[in-house]
Amino acid sequence: MQRDIDIWNAFRSGDKDAFATIYALYFDALYSYGKRFIADETRVEDAIQDLFINLWRSHANVSPVDNIKFYLFRSLRRDIYRITEKEKNFPKVELDAFLHEYDLPGEEHSIHDEEKELTQKLAAVLQNLPKRQLEAITLRYYENFSISEIAEIMDVSDKTVRNTLHNSLTLLRKNSRLFYTVFELALAFIWH
Repeated sequence: MQRDIDIWNAFRSGDKDAFATIYALYFDALYSYGKRFIADETRVEDAIQDLFINLWRSHANVSPVDNIKFYLFRSLRRDIYRITEKEKNFPKVELDAFLHEYDLPGEEHSIHDEEKELTQKLAAVLQNLPKRQLEAITLRYYENFSISEIAEIMDVSDKTVRNTLHNSLTLLRKNSRLFYTVFELALAFIWH
């Protein structure tokens, strides 16, 4: 994470190139994550732009960071939560957008019919997960955040994250025996 530390410190010192690098490196991931909460793409982009504007305005006062992606995800989630709380509106996002934004593990650009069918079945199962469980799955398995990082992003305890992941994987396994082996391995990984 030395690279993150160096880029962040340069940004904190007012280096516009470092700021542009942070934006370029993380915009797409932030956009994909933001779409989990807000269906309107323009509003997601606006939330990200506001995040970066506020970062630049306060660059001299921000704390040191050793994981920029974690810091940005946590900040964006907090900002989106404020936006949706004001409106009392947390719209449901189509799962198709989720699957197009995140390639499933092992997926190639040219999907065979069996893989496509498996993807569709997984999409159907994922669509039935509660929003919080889908977010935890996304952060863990698609964004590769640790349990403690997910806990901070979601503003819950490590135990809650483990339980949320366990419950969602159990629900997925119960609803689809096709994924039994994958989810058993994932469950073992969570608790070790």
